[in-house]
Amino acid sequence: MSRRAVLWIAFLAVHLVVAVFGWIMPNGPMGDVYLVYEKWSSEFLNGGTYSYTDSDSNHVLSQYVGYVGLNVGWVYPQLALIPMLLTWVLGWAIGYTVAWAVLVTAVDAAAFAVLVGRGRSVGRNTAACFWLAFILLLGPVALYRIDAITVPLGILGCLWLVRRPWLGSVLLAVATWIKVWPAALLAAAVIAVRRRLVVVGGAAVVSAVTLGVIVLLGGGAYAFNFVMDQTSRSLQVESPVSTFYLWDYMLGGTSRVYYDPDLLTFYATGPNVNTVIPVMTPLLAIVVLGVAGLGAYKAWRQASFASLFPPLALALVTAFIVFNKVGSPQYIVWISVPLVIGLMLDRRRWLRPAILALGICLATQIIYPLTYYDLLKALPFPVVIITIRNLLMIALFVWSTVLVARTSVRPRRPDAIASTTATESVLTGGI
Repeated sequence: MSRRAVLWIAFLAVHLVVAVFGWIMPNGPMGDVYLVYEKWSSEFLNGGTYSYTDSDSNHVLSQYVGYVGLNVGWVYPQLALIPMLLTWVLGWAIGYTVAWAVLVTAVDAAAFAVLVGRGRSVGRNTAACFWLAFILLLGPVALYRIDAITVPLGILGCLWLVRRPWLGSVLLAVATWIKVWPAALLAAAVIAVRRRLVVVGGAAVVSAVTLGVIVLLGGGAYAFNFVMDQTSRSLQVESPVSTFYLWDYMLGGTSRVYYDPDLLTFYATGPNVNTVIPVMTPLLAIVVLGVAGLGAYKAWRQASFASLFPPLALALVTAFIVFNKVGSPQYIVWISVPLVIGLMLDRRRWLRPAILALGICLATQIIYPLTYYDLLKALPFPVVIITIRNLLMIALFVWSTVLVARTSVRPRRPDAIASTTATESVLTGGI
């Protein structure tokens, strides 16, 4: 049996196991799919109306609730609605949640096929194995969240940045208009890719078309509502900054955890929380700009794409997590994309951070969905686990930022130039 066949068998097994985990694990790990994705898309298809059965008369009633992202504020960019609507192609026959798992698996399969190619590259096979291990250890949130659609788009976009930069940019821009985080990959691409004007052009075209359609549909006033929604949020319980409040709560302090019914999530509150909340967004912006500035300096000093892009992308993505006041468990899937690219290009250098990332995945699955309600009560075991997880995430951010700072520049010797060219050719092989 060929290595490629083994990889594909593993791909199907991992996706099947994780899909089943969603049904049998506690605390509703599929909740976002059947509670909100199905509801939003169903309302959209039904003319913006919500249908329900009146408990008194037993009659089916309808209420107009509007179109999310167009005449109603929404937590996601508008293109997030596309995969939610596409799920109904099979959803009518096999159920929306099962159809969602099938859709995510299909998109993953497309990216996996391009990544593995003919199965002859050790670097690509290593990256593919890592991605499967990552999904398995992270569990249901790697499949049953909108972020799961953006990961394969991000991998495809990064794989094509060297040979087909316009197409790579378009895919990353589409992913960004589904969930904001791939903007970190786009920023790294603009900095590290030599044909950066092509990258900017592809992203600009996608954004212009998307905004144009939104305005034509009457949603101009809500085009960027998802940005305002994020900046106004409180400290989500899983975010690194909330670790202090969890420990304070566990040790008998005044900190507490409370539920937000509008966003269906839990937040931490405690001493000086109203001072911390407004600081987090500008702090995140400062850190991201600082990392991007460091990467731009290295690019100006002629650092190669192969040596600069993966650590820069990882530094920006981890910054989005470490300094974010929102910290949903599915955010962890973001780090898989730069790690896949890094392993493909230089598996020896990237093996340790990849193992660290797998530890982050396992810790995250232990927290959610396995011990989530114990975490909300600030019981010792989950508080210790999430503390370790957050410290590992900070370590990954520091490692990637240091690697950006140490990126070699201006290869002058012929053998160094040849080595750089050979490394970058890995990106175009088998595509």
